[in-house]
Amino acid sequence: MIAIAVANIKGGSGKTTLATHLAAWLSGNGVAVTLADLDRQRSALSWTERRPAELPAIRGLDLSRDWVPPEGPGVVIYDIPAAMKRKDLEELVKQIDALVLPILPSAFDEDGTRRFLDLVSEFKPVRKRRLPIFAVANRVRGRTVAARRLEAFLEELQQPAVATLRDAAAYGAAAGTGRTLFDEPDARARDLLRDWQPLLDAIRPLIFGHA
Repeated sequence: MIAIAVANIKGGSGKTTLATHLAAWLSGNGVAVTLADLDRQRSALSWTERRPAELPAIRGLDLSRDWVPPEGPGVVIYDIPAAMKRKDLEELVKQIDALVLPILPSAFDEDGTRRFLDLVSEFKPVRKRRLPIFAVANRVRGRTVAARRLEAFLEELQQPAVATLRDAAAYGAAAGTGRTLFDEPDARARDLLRDWQPLLDAIRPLIFGHA
């Protein structure tokens, strides 16, 4: 099973939104997907329970109390809590094939992201540069000062954003019905989904290269 974790120790960075969208994109492309929720708030799991039956299926898995890597074919997307214990995070990093790192354009998120990258850089797969990390600038509003600052911050860390996702109410509206912008997109959703293409292009070889 191919494993992708969406993680950052800064809460509210949009991890669940990224995790659910990646799961929906993969499922819509015929991949068997498990969305594993390690957060006790169970936001990702609740989303799978709201998901309409007519949409491509996504298996929800509650790992909020006991983290055990799932087995079987397909892809698992881990939605990681901000407060995951170091030893559990280190073990998970050994098991995954890629890490997606969402970050918002704010000084608080910069501080949290720096701490997170400092932490995971101590883990062997990251230290040896065997684990790809895909930073995603999330909820960005146009050409603002905050957006430019975030871009400069990530360049400074030598972790440039692979994709920049615009801030849009459409994400919250879709989440409330167990959907994503990948599910039956209208014109507005299709426009927003263009933001995702660089991230999807980066992840695609990990998934479909194993076929």
